[in-house]
Amino acid sequence: MKTRHRRFAFIALGIASAGLACAFVLNAFRANVMFFVSPSQIASHEETRTQRFRLGGLVERGSIARDADGRTVRFIVTDERASVPVTYAGALPDLFREGSGVVAQGRLGADGRFHADEVLAKHDEKYSPPQLERALREVRASADTNTGTRR
Repeated sequence: MKTRHRRFAFIALGIASAGLACAFVLNAFRANVMFFVSPSQIASHEETRTQRFRLGGLVERGSIARDADGRTVRFIVTDERASVPVTYAGALPDLFREGSGVVAQGRLGADGRFHADEVLAKHDEKYSPPQLERALREVRASADTNTGTRR
């Protein structure tokens, strides 16, 4: 009878340990989940102001302004239907420019301005590295020379 109780205690302890481990893992996932929000969703009040999220869209043309400290940048992110002003203090990625895609991570302030702590520039799916483009041009040029065609 004693071995049956001991076996039951080990099984119950194993199940409880597995449940506790699952709870820790799920809590860690929930803490690291970052939602992606568009300017239109912010305009329609679908976002929450207390939560960190990622704002994505295009950098509006003519909206980039740098503060006197040279570190703080203000710009507007748009999705062609709505716009959100963004403030960011830090180094911007090389691909960041007006009209390009951007993802900013941070919080929406009470003033309606998005305060970013990280900015990522996006490129379209047609992007290829300059070295590859150069190599392809050279291959095409040599093929055209060999076949006698012109472009």
